Amino acid sequence: MNMNFEQFGLNGEILDSISWMGFKDPTPIQLQAIPEIMAGRDIIGCAQTGTGKTAAFLLPVMHKLTAGVRKNISALIIVPTRELSIQIDQQIQGLGYTMGVTSCPVYGGGDGDDWDVQKKALTSGTDIIVATPGKLISHLNMGYVDFSELRYLILDEADRMLDIGFLDDILKIISNIPEKRQTLMFSATMAPKIRSLAGKILSSPAEINIAMSKPAEGVLQAAYLVYEPQKAALLTHLVADKPEYSSILIFSSTKKKVTEIARTLKKSCRETEWISSDLDQGEREEVLLRFRARRTRILVATDVLSRGIDIKDINLIINYDVPQDAEDYVHRVGRTARAETTGVALTFISPDDMYSFNQIEKLIDQTVYKIAPPAAIGEGPEWKVPEKRNGFRNKAGGKGRQQGRSGSGRTGNKGTRNS
Repeated sequence: MNMNFEQFGLNGEILDSISWMGFKDPTPIQLQAIPEIMAGRDIIGCAQTGTGKTAAFLLPVMHKLTAGVRKNISALIIVPTRELSIQIDQQIQGLGYTMGVTSCPVYGGGDGDDWDVQKKALTSGTDIIVATPGKLISHLNMGYVDFSELRYLILDEADRMLDIGFLDDILKIISNIPEKRQTLMFSATMAPKIRSLAGKILSSPAEINIAMSKPAEGVLQAAYLVYEPQKAALLTHLVADKPEYSSILIFSSTKKKVTEIARTLKKSCRETEWISSDLDQGEREEVLLRFRARRTRILVATDVLSRGIDIKDINLIINYDVPQDAEDYVHRVGRTARAETTGVALTFISPDDMYSFNQIEKLIDQTVYKIAPPAAIGEGPEWKVPEKRNGFRNKAGGKGRQQGRSGSGRTGNKGTRNS
């Protein structure tokens, strides 16, 4: 039997908001998580981005908030990045517009005015706080944050927070909130460190695992076999060859390469921008707003955008560099073909990245179609997977050994090819 949102027992205002925001049928993570959360159980949920997990915890928590008396901060959502904090806060505002549910994002990188707004929210009883760990610790250290009425703790992208090194901050935050609470933890992976954290902070949790580590079915994946010096010419060719694509997101491995790629593309496409941690928060938000509004056609980014940023209807994802973490490939590709739409994801594979890409194919249990570069760009390498990872990454994000010839557009001599 097909489920719909009415069958969860959500109140009428929530259902109206769901309809207004365009939600239709519940996703698998929503089907499994919402009933458990409504029943009051702790949750450990494993689901990749684009599966609807944000609504999976927001809908039942907001339903519960509207059903009771709210005296102070009732729910705390901890996230790894300010971008995700802002995104979730915006979704709360959209869902809670008619219900009077209040929220505030708490993150670093702003000015004194931001601090004052956050302090007011943390002292005046805002219903939901969406915070990055480091910034919330800064407020906690000032002694004015009151979590005594907190009933719901949500950790989103828990694996990413642990990767960044936020474990101690998370445990300190948890030491400042009531032991009697409902705790919901969501992660894209179920690594041992995630299970260890779950054992410390969850009580008899329901475990939900939603087909992680595979790109959405609507993603058309392909990969170009190229030498490193060929990438810039191939990228320019692909962008020029697809004028019908109004939203293109390009991922690179380092901040330096992001700016270089953006400068190159701006010569042929003025509607190109870049984003990385080198921009301050205000600048990053403005860049994202222009990209969402289609005023910017091409956005070049580091992995700061690969998780947690809800930008719909991206036509094309290009991995200029193969991510060294296979899970990051899933999150990069997850930026397209969201909510049952279709999209294209292309990856540039140089000889030194063939081992890494082979690991990605093992993770997603799929062989990605390999393409030779256009003849005008020159002959590319053959696909040959080494027994172990080659070379090493230097600070510029390149490899410790030469990858083909540079300058002429030729692909290098046969001695440098995997033949």
